[in-house]
Amino acid sequence: MGRIVLLPDEVANQVAAGEVIERPASVVKELVENSIDAGASRIEAAVVRGGTAVIRVVDDGFGMDRDDALLSLERHATSKIRSGHDLARIRTLGFRGEALPSIASVSRFRLSTRLHEALEGTEIVVNGGKIGSVRVAGEAPGTQIEVRSLFYNLPARRKFLRSENTESSHIQHQLTLQAIGHPNVGFVFIRDQTLLFQAPPAKTLGDRIRDLRGSELFEQLLEIQTEALNGITVSGFIGKVGVSRSTKAEQILFVNGRSVENITIQHGLREGYHTALMKGQYPVTFLFLEMDPEAVDVNVHPANREVRFREPDRVRNSVAETIRKTLETDRRRWTHSLQKPIHTPETPNMSVRPQVIDPGPLLIPAIEQFALRRDWADFSSSPGHVAPLPFEAPSSPKLEQAAAAGGPATPNYCPERPSEFKILGVLGKLYILMENEEGLVLVDQHAAHERILFENLRRQMESEGVPTQRLLIPLTVGVTPKDYDWIATNAQTLQKMGFVLEPFGNSTLKIDGIPQYFRTDDPSVTIRQLVDELRSMTITTSRLRMGEDVIARTVCRHAIRAQDELHPPEVEKLLHDLMHCELPYCCPHGRPTMIQISYGELEKKFGRRA
Repeated sequence: MGRIVLLPDEVANQVAAGEVIERPASVVKELVENSIDAGASRIEAAVVRGGTAVIRVVDDGFGMDRDDALLSLERHATSKIRSGHDLARIRTLGFRGEALPSIASVSRFRLSTRLHEALEGTEIVVNGGKIGSVRVAGEAPGTQIEVRSLFYNLPARRKFLRSENTESSHIQHQLTLQAIGHPNVGFVFIRDQTLLFQAPPAKTLGDRIRDLRGSELFEQLLEIQTEALNGITVSGFIGKVGVSRSTKAEQILFVNGRSVENITIQHGLREGYHTALMKGQYPVTFLFLEMDPEAVDVNVHPANREVRFREPDRVRNSVAETIRKTLETDRRRWTHSLQKPIHTPETPNMSVRPQVIDPGPLLIPAIEQFALRRDWADFSSSPGHVAPLPFEAPSSPKLEQAAAAGGPATPNYCPERPSEFKILGVLGKLYILMENEEGLVLVDQHAAHERILFENLRRQMESEGVPTQRLLIPLTVGVTPKDYDWIATNAQTLQKMGFVLEPFGNSTLKIDGIPQYFRTDDPSVTIRQLVDELRSMTITTSRLRMGEDVIARTVCRHAIRAQDELHPPEVEKLLHDLMHCELPYCCPHGRPTMIQISYGELEKKFGRRA
């Protein structure tokens, strides 16, 4: 007799269940997705003891007749697809036909269902994969599935479950994901006879997010203006600059209505935020991608958690561009908010009045153009640094006329348009205080100057190229065949970044030149980091991205600091340049440069309102 035998159906179902059903939350996910595919408008999930004792999911979907109910418990029986061609056009959440038989094989299972137009329904009881009874039932239209004693016949798997609180939290997370992904469906979650949350059908995604996550978080989000890019429609909400988390738990991603985890989309998010996100932090996102089903493969993971894109670069570029546009819209809102006219009543008794500032072109003499210049000659001659783009004094016909007449080049503040915001002063030689229509604005002078220097220096490097430092003794670096092929394909891009590379034998590179900012302590490790970084870039990304960390550290050391006293013209110039930056509200490290404190917040602090 041979050593190979055919597994019994019971064992085969338990093996399949091990791939699909990892924990009680997996059961809830599969059942809820089936309910959504069945057109349910209300789904109720109830669990006892973290789902190990009882899981009950009730919906008001289409329901099934007797034959379909029996067939649904067979492996690979599904109403979602008919042929292999349908795998390339999947629009439903489920399609494998494995969920119900897998669940029934590891639990005491009861299915009760009824069509809306039928007078009676069907109830099926299954114990450990074996049908116990099939009978007529008088249930409400829709489907009700009850799972008891999960993993009762697999004690080894049951031992790996966590505490009841942990399992319940995973179930609630799954329900929350589905509720966010399908705001038109009402959800109810009951744990141990206690109602934990109830989310009625919502008109918009924003309403559902506010209901589930609260108004405080919702106010920190930016709505994406839905737009089709490269055949991909990106919509949803993203966190404002400065709103981030230390984990990816708040990165909620959907592709064609399916909650997914995908590194390509995460790279697009990171690229879209760019320097607006601190290192080690992850943005808060509720991101929805709609695309041709043929361009995405959902048949990758047994639990359908992962997807694979046919053209990942196109997806990454679309996500990054959408994020950039959304943040740019917020930047214009910030600038507009700072420039709103304020109407302050005149106070005759004031001996010193706040200076009114016009954020347009400022008439500041060249000699007063910053202590912010801070000995650029010394800085540019420092070893290992690239000289930044110096500030140029704005041209002014009035100043030129004054200079020609031999008079003093004193700025004459005569704005031709109405005043738009006021500078109140500088607090602690660090925070610039301004007033606008919404309240108080605080600007961190060090972070603001960092952003200005960073964008100027990056712009200069992008226009003039990256200086290459030729090596006296070439370096040889061995890389993996996969990385070697990728570097060979992108040799032109690397050359623009300041690298001089050429093949040197099997999977070995000879490095004759490197950018001035590049570290050479361990060339092999650095080259691998370079490849990983470039792979996460989009086609619209500046290929100088690898040097931006060094630029950020450089400008941090040479920007104005706390306790550096600025004169009024310097403060005005700083604010003027900041407002014309691409990302004025954060420094290159992702820290905020300015904070708005509304009148409402101040009134709460002083007890003027609740």
